[in-house]
Amino acid sequence: MTATSPEQNKALVLKAFDTLFNKRDYVAAEPLWSETYIQHSAHIPPGRDGLFKLVRGLPDTLRYECHVILAGEDYVIAHGRFSGHGRTASWVAADVVRIENGKLAEHWDVLQDEATQAESLSGLPMFGDRFPS
Repeated sequence: MTATSPEQNKALVLKAFDTLFNKRDYVAAEPLWSETYIQHSAHIPPGRDGLFKLVRGLPDTLRYECHVILAGEDYVIAHGRFSGHGRTASWVAADVVRIENGKLAEHWDVLQDEATQAESLSGLPMFGDRFPS
């Protein structure tokens, strides 16, 4: 097993998400995800192939932005936004990723439609410091 630091793990997750979701470079993304990748998300088919197939089926306008990323040992949590996926509201996500041997090995997520200012009972944005336009 290859040991990596929390900083290396955060950089890996950011690189993997950017390569797959923003650049749509499946060849470059493949080695960043484990061949035995475990997907716990209820809306994504199992394995690395299931994730890549899902992304291939989404509009080219899909974008991922990270707002906060935290890491401890082999786990990374990224608070981010998925936009341009063809739905009316962007998704704000907390993605939990387990890293093994320098690759994304396991994933869980919590997704929520991003609230507008009129919809936010707290009066605060869910992502960053301003509401979506």
